[in-house]
Amino acid sequence: MTTFPESHRDLLAGQVASLATLGSDGFPQVTEVWFLHDDGELTLSLNTSRLKTRNLKRRPQCSLLLLDLENPYRYLEVRGNARLEPDDDYAFAAKLGAKYNADLKVHDAPGESRVKVTIEPSNVYAVNMRGG
Repeated sequence: MTTFPESHRDLLAGQVASLATLGSDGFPQVTEVWFLHDDGELTLSLNTSRLKTRNLKRRPQCSLLLLDLENPYRYLEVRGNARLEPDDDYAFAAKLGAKYNADLKVHDAPGESRVKVTIEPSNVYAVNMRGG
């Protein structure tokens, strides 16, 4: 379990984060994602057919950026490795969906499934370019 700096803990309750993964061509791919901070972990629910999921299976290195939308000079960046676990019964997807009052199943085509992605931090950067 990672301890996030008190100065930026409010960002862990935000609505969206930017997930950067590494594509097969070596270039970063960035996507806005829904996330959950629960029990000290940052977790996502991803459809297995998506590019970002395939990228993480191939290369688990990633970065999750939580931007303060009220002050874009302030953000929390979490770099690390993604741990993917099957979520075939949608148990985690339902938990994440509750945060957004959404049913994630409606975003999946027949035959598709989901994974729970846990970001295992190696570095956490709390930035405030305005100071304070």
